[in-house]
Amino acid sequence: MLPSNSFGKSNISISRLGYGAMGLSGSFGSMEESEFIQSIHRSLELGVNFIDTARAYGPSEETIGKALKTWDGPQPFIATKVKPCGKGGWGSPIPVIEAYPPGSIQASVDASLQALGVEALDLIQMHQYWSAWDDEPYWLEEMVKLKEAGKVKYIGISIPDHRHDMALSLVKSGKIDSVQSILNIFDPIALDNLVPLCEKHGVAFIARCVLDEGGLTGLLSSDTTFTERDFRNGYFDAGPRSEYIARVERLRSFIPQYASSLAALAIKYALHAPGVTTSIISMHIKEYAEQNAAALQEDPLPDEVVDELYKRHRWIRNFYERKYWK
Repeated sequence: MLPSNSFGKSNISISRLGYGAMGLSGSFGSMEESEFIQSIHRSLELGVNFIDTARAYGPSEETIGKALKTWDGPQPFIATKVKPCGKGGWGSPIPVIEAYPPGSIQASVDASLQALGVEALDLIQMHQYWSAWDDEPYWLEEMVKLKEAGKVKYIGISIPDHRHDMALSLVKSGKIDSVQSILNIFDPIALDNLVPLCEKHGVAFIARCVLDEGGLTGLLSSDTTFTERDFRNGYFDAGPRSEYIARVERLRSFIPQYASSLAALAIKYALHAPGVTTSIISMHIKEYAEQNAAALQEDPLPDEVVDELYKRHRWIRNFYERKYWK
């Protein structure tokens, strides 16, 4: 069994390892849909019961819907995200009226319900949230109405990049049930304020980019190439790449004494704080699901190792600015 946590203030138990479904869009390489469905089924077999997707992830929701129809076990907790209407807004703020004009949230939710083949979404999240939107509350009111109508059970936000603290005020307001944000060895800043505040106020914290788009697995070399469509194309080169590789190499000093692999080290680090409800990791390849689940069966990292990683291996930078501002 995988370790689990309660989702926020609810009594719903979700696995601390979540299925990140961005890979179902082909963002990390093309595969047959049947292989994607196998990866979902394998993850569920291993005890993963939290799936995170988005309307913006191409056919991801449809693929999940097909996988659920052929799955005869307990139904997982399904989280998805509203699709923004406006272009941009990832590297810098976009007015909420452009990203989510009135009525667009409900339209996106209705489309998600149809694609996933479910009667209600467990969690709906704003895919790009900026704190300036708090002065335009209509979007949150629309989400609350969907909750009251029974179309969604919980509502939350997803922070678009590394600026974790933009959500602090909304977390304290008591108006949302979850926050999704970046958390990994290179960027542990969410642990300073956001994660403890979420824990204090009963807001679920969903960690993403735990493996930093795969870079923390050690996959990168000086001659690694990605296709034009691959999300990682150009992502690691803003560092520059040589610096990225050097920093990952320094992490190998913890292997195998404290973790069986670099990926296991990164996963165990992200889940060390109890305030981290779950960590979503791309598992569109079933072997990834098996490897990631195995990491959670290892002994936890000692506090002193976590402290050393936190203090001496952080590398705060925002590759997303380079990614979206080519």
